[in-house]
Amino acid sequence: MDDGLRLLLAGAVPFALRLRREFRGLLVREGVVVRGPEGWGEFAPFDDYSDMAAGRWLASAIESAYGGLPAAVRDAVQANAIIAGSDPGACAEQVRHAVTHLGCATVKVQVGSPGLADDVARIGAVRAALDDVRGDADGSIRIDAKGRWGPDAAVVAMHALEEFGIEYVEQPCATGDELRSLRGRVSLPVAVDETIRLAADLSEVDVRGLADIAIVKPAPLGGAAATLALAARLGLPVVVSGSLDSSVGLGTSIRAAGALQRLELACGLGTGALLLDDLCSPTTVPERGQVRVGAREPDPALLELARERVEPGRRAYWADRLARAWQALPPGFRERVVA
Repeated sequence: MDDGLRLLLAGAVPFALRLRREFRGLLVREGVVVRGPEGWGEFAPFDDYSDMAAGRWLASAIESAYGGLPAAVRDAVQANAIIAGSDPGACAEQVRHAVTHLGCATVKVQVGSPGLADDVARIGAVRAALDDVRGDADGSIRIDAKGRWGPDAAVVAMHALEEFGIEYVEQPCATGDELRSLRGRVSLPVAVDETIRLAADLSEVDVRGLADIAIVKPAPLGGAAATLALAARLGLPVVVSGSLDSSVGLGTSIRAAGALQRLELACGLGTGALLLDDLCSPTTVPERGQVRVGAREPDPALLELARERVEPGRRAYWADRLARAWQALPPGFRERVVA
């Protein structure tokens, strides 16, 4: 084991945070935080991520802990709220809370249910609640299909849902060819997420002709600086989003959004509201629709509670995951980890 990895493992603390409701199939969010001379970074790739993808996530953690974050050009960033679940009534209640307590004017909702009628009912309830608390057509709705639709199904669904005033549809189809086939068949703007962050080689990603908006998530893209470089190369309006992080990890995504010279759209930085537990107090959530740009450090007591929730087998899993990600780091990041 080389000295850099030994140093990183010595300062790594695994954590487990409970969620308020199921999201992305999870009720508990796990990961590791690492401490360096510049602060704290978070390494929390989902279990289905490859070692290569986990290596980019570790690069993001090293950037935050050991230096390299880009300078911010703004103090706060507009954020959308995440609406989780499928029950229309529950979703409507989340919308009311997001608007009245968090000040959000934009909400994001999952679609792609087995039956289109379920999506229509849910988005209809979200629109009614948004109009009720903000005034008719004053709030924005984004929908995310997670690539669940084929091109023909996407056309039908997008035509059915556009009456609710949809800002954009995220990842309606899974593949580039499918997305390309939508062009000219639908009027709603298309955003891409998985097409970008799951790419084997980010330097080869080109979504022009596939989408109108790029969703960029700094943790799986290799950090804030890498995200800014990718956004500049993509040449599309971007939405910077978190990855169901703790407030420590979310700070990296907020910093990336805060460093962009042009930021025209609200960003996906409201995921803190999904956390029942956190590493920081208070949890980073939107206030008056914005999140503040700035690093967060874990509260020692909360960090210890989160560490104790991690089962022994999962502690070993995270140590091994971090070691494998170390071997897959992009060039230049191992050299940053020095005492």
